[in-house]
Amino acid sequence: MLLTKFDPFKQMRELEKNFYNYPSSNEGVGSFVPVVNTREGENAFHIDVDLPGVKKEDIKVDINKNVLTISGERKTKEEIKEEDYYKVETSFGKFSRSFTIPENVDIENIEARSDNGVLEVVIPKLEEQNNKKTIEIK
Repeated sequence: MLLTKFDPFKQMRELEKNFYNYPSSNEGVGSFVPVVNTREGENAFHIDVDLPGVKKEDIKVDINKNVLTISGERKTKEEIKEEDYYKVETSFGKFSRSFTIPENVDIENIEARSDNGVLEVVIPKLEEQNNKKTIEIK
């Protein structure tokens, strides 16, 4: 007898997965939603975005009022049609991901680079001001 542990959130994860992979009305294939990893280092915040098949010319990184937005488009490739089958599983289309960044960052020195289908955005932190002072008691 095979026992399966009950997972109350399984249906919610499946619903979310189906929501993001549902074909939109203006595209023949599901919309492209890139996978994102974020991390905080000692001197900077890092955002890594998986963008396989997206040229760096098709990516735009903007910042407006402490919101960093990464947008672009993954364009379709030439489709191959065979006699016995026809199937495309790759998602294509426009995408946009936004991130609220903290106030202690150096907006002027944000860097973005694309390498092997991964966009890395480095958001340097501002050096903390030493506002610590000991008050003499009189």
